Amino acid sequence: MPIITKVSSQKRPGRYNIFLDGKYAFSASEQTVAEFVLLKGQELTDEKVNEVKQYDEDAKATNLASRYLNYEPRTVYEVLQYLKDHGIDNEPAQAAVSQLTEMGFLDDQKYVDLAIRQNLRIGTDGPMTISRKLTQKGIDPESVQTGLEQIDDSEWQDAGQRVLKSMKSKIGRISQRELERKMRTKLMSHGFSSAIADEIIAELDLAQDESEQLDALKKQGVKAYKRFRRLPEQERNSKIRNYLYTHGFASNEIDSFLAGEIIPLDELADY
Repeated sequence: MPIITKVSSQKRPGRYNIFLDGKYAFSASEQTVAEFVLLKGQELTDEKVNEVKQYDEDAKATNLASRYLNYEPRTVYEVLQYLKDHGIDNEPAQAAVSQLTEMGFLDDQKYVDLAIRQNLRIGTDGPMTISRKLTQKGIDPESVQTGLEQIDDSEWQDAGQRVLKSMKSKIGRISQRELERKMRTKLMSHGFSSAIADEIIAELDLAQDESEQLDALKKQGVKAYKRFRRLPEQERNSKIRNYLYTHGFASNEIDSFLAGEIIPLDELADY
């Protein structure tokens, strides 16, 4: 039966070389040495050597994963990928994940709930974007859906308001209808559903008073005139009409502009 003839420390702190019958056999961590009392003169069967090696690999994986978790919460998939990238075989990696899960340090459902709540507090993502980001982290889509189902539509208001913060300055510069359309598009690009986007916009109370709407009509009308002013009058007016219509102005507002009631037509060139 092989006998430990030497235990020497490596340059790497906390690691030791184990020699059996005068020959190097394997290395072990300080934790493994203490667990199996690996001292000079101890006899080790082949089965015991394999047990020591397996324990050392499992401990190495668990310690590595634990350090990784110290920085921030991680998903099971992220931990497994991290261990794989650091040369840990699948078996000890799975053992480490199981141990950390049992200890409560790894929990994908808690990760989902935390990510959603953090976004509601300081983020700008809607439900669909959150779902995509979490599934990319290897979380089961059902776990993500379970977390999202706990959130009432009204709870997305703050995140949506943060998305639209910079757009409030457009009030009086474009029509109310166009502003709402642009806001809805932006919210949906951040992963909010159309229904939730409508609720968020409704809370903003974007109803413009007559002067704000008039200012917007003037700004957009002048912009359209400058774009098409070199065209023949009939074609120019048609282009201006289409431009203003697609920018959210009503037919009667457009008629007023083209009739010179908003800005006298002979003064347009001065703008």
